Amino acid sequence: MRLRRKPWVDDAFAKLDGEFVFTQDLDKFKGHWQEMFPGKRLCMEIGCGKGRFAVGMAQLNPDKAFLAVETQKGVAYYPAQAAKDLELNNMRVICADAANILEWFEPGEIKELYLNFSDPWPKAKHAKRRLTHRNFLALYKKLLGEGGRLRFKTDNRALFDFSVEEFKEFGLEIIALSYDLHHSEYDNPVQTEYEQKFSALGTPINFCEVVF
Repeated sequence: MRLRRKPWVDDAFAKLDGEFVFTQDLDKFKGHWQEMFPGKRLCMEIGCGKGRFAVGMAQLNPDKAFLAVETQKGVAYYPAQAAKDLELNNMRVICADAANILEWFEPGEIKELYLNFSDPWPKAKHAKRRLTHRNFLALYKKLLGEGGRLRFKTDNRALFDFSVEEFKEFGLEIIALSYDLHHSEYDNPVQTEYEQKFSALGTPINFCEVVF
């Protein structure tokens, strides 16, 4: 998601930095995130966009804490501001490159990981950039630890088929799979911005949940 640069974002973002959004020195929290959210199960969404999913899940699940990762400051501002406005004590935003997550968290510190409508990188030569490629799965395995769960949603069938095969080849247990989530047995309490758009057009939403 690439948004036009807004001149007011830097100042507005700075007022949230260090409280509702974190941008630097993230390694100082390594092994200590639970102290920020006592007694709550730690969950993460990579590529949260404007945060509709993370905010909604935080509201519906007070027993869990949601860390929403977004690289673009002009986008990350929105979920951070929403967390402040709604006084969500179980949600914070990380504005940084998720490729570095193992520097921020101890193995097994995160228990649930959400990948929603990730970039499909359709060209075969870019397969390693897909967030469900086995190289990323190896990273998630360390992040989540044994028993950690990954939930994946996409409208892109080619990406979904690729991802399911990667999950199988990596040896993950698939506990839920649907090629039409909105007409399935699986719970889907919060839709992302993209999900609302695509489903309104009649596009089936693919869903898979795996256990590490």
